Amino acid sequence: MKKWLAVLLSLGLMAGCSKEEPVVEKKAEKNDTLKDVSIVLDWTPNTNHTGIYVAKEKGYFEDAGLDVEIIMPGEAGADQLVASGKSEFGVGYQEAITQARIQDVPIVSIAAIIQHNTSGFASPESKGIKTPKDFEGKTYGGWGSPVEKQVITSLMNEEKGDAKKVDIVSMGDTDFFTAVKRDIDFAWIYYGWTGVEAELRGEKLNMVYLTDYSDKLDYYTPVLTTSEKMIEEDPETVRAFVNAVSKGYDFAIENPSEAADVLIKAVPDLDPKLVKKSQEWLSPKYKDDAPRWGEQTLYIWENYANWMYENGLLEKPLDAKKAFNNQFLPK
Repeated sequence: MKKWLAVLLSLGLMAGCSKEEPVVEKKAEKNDTLKDVSIVLDWTPNTNHTGIYVAKEKGYFEDAGLDVEIIMPGEAGADQLVASGKSEFGVGYQEAITQARIQDVPIVSIAAIIQHNTSGFASPESKGIKTPKDFEGKTYGGWGSPVEKQVITSLMNEEKGDAKKVDIVSMGDTDFFTAVKRDIDFAWIYYGWTGVEAELRGEKLNMVYLTDYSDKLDYYTPVLTTSEKMIEEDPETVRAFVNAVSKGYDFAIENPSEAADVLIKAVPDLDPKLVKKSQEWLSPKYKDDAPRWGEQTLYIWENYANWMYENGLLEKPLDAKKAFNNQFLPK
């Protein structure tokens, strides 16, 4: 809680001395009939975010009366900026929202960007890691989160493996492909980006998907977020935003190639071949077996939160009903 309070307080202090007037003026000159809102991404732009860029490019935000600024994450992440009111919307993860809400941080998930967890532990085929038991005697490269060790342990327990035989180190800023050649044997990736990149590189990977070993680890990642204050004070803006983003993802589901072109145009530094192939892989997974894009269930929220609590990652049980909201999704 102290960490969150420190971050939120620092954001409030920074807000007092920031110079945002020129940005606001510029937007007003462009179209003063639209409402200015922003969304902070969780990471550098990739195909998890395609529907957001489509909504902007295709005019869905404008049709909804919104002028949306897409912001890259900085030192303060999306969750902190949304919770503190510095941004109306963000891209986050069920895990982080769960931890934040346990600490009374008023952030809410308003749509699941991808319906099922597509992440897993990846390793070069030459490492011989085909099941969690094969993690024994290997080195895992991560980012230093307590959840990593618990996930590895849970998966290894399913296969009667010994997690104490896994060496866990920090990868720092090293990319996956460099790290597995130099320091580590396996790492946690999203197949839709890093896995697809491996295909393009001609590097064969073995994948140990979390959902193949535990339904408790089939959580929503990533998700759209907002604050309780936005929901209470400006629900119509939340509804308009979610409606426009939903159209963006529906378009990407039906038109993956054209949607990829939109992302490439908006973020020209991205590798076009990677974006195209990643979009083809990911588009069917946005909605998957859900009745509509963005749908979330209480079962998924409770199931994962219970796993986190049972594994000592939460101080107390989560009130899952308050952590997510489907009411702003199009009917």
